Amino acid sequence: FIHPKSRIIMTIKGANRLNSVKTYYFAKKLAEVRQLNEEGKDIINLGIGSPDLNPPLQVLETFHQAIDEEGSNMYQSYSGIPELRQAFATWYSQNFEHPLNVESEILPLIGSKEGIMHISMSFLDEGDQVLVPDPGYPAYAMATKLAGGEVIKYNLTEENSWLPNFDEISKLDLSKVKLWWINYPHMPTGSNASVSTFEEIIKLARNHNILVCHDNPYLKILNDKVHSIFTADPTMENSIELISLSKLYNMAGFRVGAVAGHQDVLKTILKFKSNMDSGMYKPIQKAAAKALSLGKQWIQELNTIYSERKEVACKIFDVLDVAYSKDSTGLFIWGKINTGESSTEFCDRILYKHNVFITPGTVFGENGEGYVRISICSPKERIETALQRIKSKQL
Repeated sequence: FIHPKSRIIMTIKGANRLNSVKTYYFAKKLAEVRQLNEEGKDIINLGIGSPDLNPPLQVLETFHQAIDEEGSNMYQSYSGIPELRQAFATWYSQNFEHPLNVESEILPLIGSKEGIMHISMSFLDEGDQVLVPDPGYPAYAMATKLAGGEVIKYNLTEENSWLPNFDEISKLDLSKVKLWWINYPHMPTGSNASVSTFEEIIKLARNHNILVCHDNPYLKILNDKVHSIFTADPTMENSIELISLSKLYNMAGFRVGAVAGHQDVLKTILKFKSNMDSGMYKPIQKAAAKALSLGKQWIQELNTIYSERKEVACKIFDVLDVAYSKDSTGLFIWGKINTGESSTEFCDRILYKHNVFITPGTVFGENGEGYVRISICSPKERIETALQRIKSKQL
């Protein structure tokens, strides 16, 4: 007989590749928020960009109808159903006047975050370098490290409107750089890029044989300057573009997006992707195709809601004396604090004193220090409640 307390527990060491990455900030912080809620704090979450609104009714109806169709529960093509690829291609033509070959230049993905990982694993060998924005979406750096690549940060600053500093980048040794991540409209700052900026990026990428990866999930959210990287690179020889339905159509939980690009590049990504999944659930693909077919009215109605929320969120920053730009796009308001605290200290104080969770800028890189972010992915009434809580206990 072996007493349970005397049993030796075998420990399996994690892979070394995990030593270079951290648990996603929101995974840890949201666990703390849940704990505070269990203690009765009623935390208002203005930190994470998870759309709270429902997808369009037509999309949900299409999804439900497709569930009962014959073959819906079978494995699907790694390249997506023809109906979805055609919907993406039509959507591109309508929004960017850029035609895509339905068979070879659009690859549906089980979410664009997975696509970031697929792209990194498809192109990076040990020691390859990747240009990653600071501040920027943390997944770019994490995917690079997990794929064995080396992160080369390039600075985005308020003084330069959160755009790449081409003089600074040109002075770097770019001989080992294989991928260059960009994201406009930019998360977390909400800044936008012009076609001329994209042209400068493509010019530099061509000179150094770099593949530009444009992550473009916020393109229509409170934004009337809609651009594709292919405007500057119509042959798609030096660029690919990620599109997501998570924000545009409130389909975050569906996990559906796509990568567009040259057929040779997509073939390489598909080689990795086909070893990672067994196709996307067909009803989700049909629902996504329906969403992409909706006209301008859906986006206009969505932006009306977000505009009202943004107006209240800006008032929170006014009360906190946080400087921000009213011209920002996307689902977030990005602001600069002036209390002398670190971003984390500032956000923790708001959390513990007012029961309101906002995000410190350092989540997105060293250049995020001194900044904080509010998400407008909460009902207007909840944002107003957050405002009243903060106003009632002036800092």
